[in-house]
Amino acid sequence: MTPRIEVEESSGNVFADLGLPNPEERLAKALLSRAIAKAVKERGLTQAQAATILGTTQPKVSDLVRGNLASFTMDRLFRYLTALSMDIHIAVTPAASSAQPGRVLVDC
Repeated sequence: MTPRIEVEESSGNVFADLGLPNPEERLAKALLSRAIAKAVKERGLTQAQAATILGTTQPKVSDLVRGNLASFTMDRLFRYLTALSMDIHIAVTPAASSAQPGRVLVDC
């Protein structure tokens, strides 16, 4: 007999599911960093070349592409994206329910 495994449906945000603080910001930063890493890869840039374009160091680029995002602010990630000739669109809309706080959503 196979033991029964409990499964819990995801909220759509792994950081929230893990109970980490600021889960929406963490998810947004992860998605933004993924867009940066994708742009770097598509251009065939080395980390050193990317660092020059982004105005940072190669170790910071390494942190970024490996998901070590604690030292990166959203503003810094926005600057990196614009340095890579990416546009950023920010839209502010009412929350789905006025009883719930608003959310930060990133669509890449």
